[in-house]
Amino acid sequence: MKKAFLTIFIALIMIQLSLNGYCQKPGDEEDRILVAAESIFKAMKKKDYPKIWALLTSASKNIIIDDVVKEESKSGGKYSREAVHNDFKVGSGLAEVYWSNYLAVFNPDIVLERSKWQMGKVAGGKAVIIITYHKADRPAELQVFKEDGTWKVGLEETFRSSRR
Repeated sequence: MKKAFLTIFIALIMIQLSLNGYCQKPGDEEDRILVAAESIFKAMKKKDYPKIWALLTSASKNIIIDDVVKEESKSGGKYSREAVHNDFKVGSGLAEVYWSNYLAVFNPDIVLERSKWQMGKVAGGKAVIIITYHKADRPAELQVFKEDGTWKVGLEETFRSSRR
């Protein structure tokens, strides 16, 4: 009788811990990482600019804002960082121009439909997804970061050095 009670008690504790998120299956965190990454490419495909913005890391957002402000000032524009940020947040104005140009040279279907995805290293709030396009010489290592409890895509952290 004691053994049955102990077994039931342990099972109830495990269920409670599982419901509270303390006993996650190993794949759960990887699933959240992959969903975050896939979501940004799906948002690109749909041209859902506010969603793209919401799925980016703070570092990527800051780099993009800095680049846009710098380019606009070269052409006589007087946009503040706040104004540029607001455009990107709602997906209009400068954000629409930026993402339209970005998507004119980047086809998200290549990543979504014509590439193989593998989980790389996950540690300390950073994850790597290895994305291999069948025609590429080498795979891309998409960097994903945990910010405020949510996985965000480091678009600039991943591709910045290869573009500059």
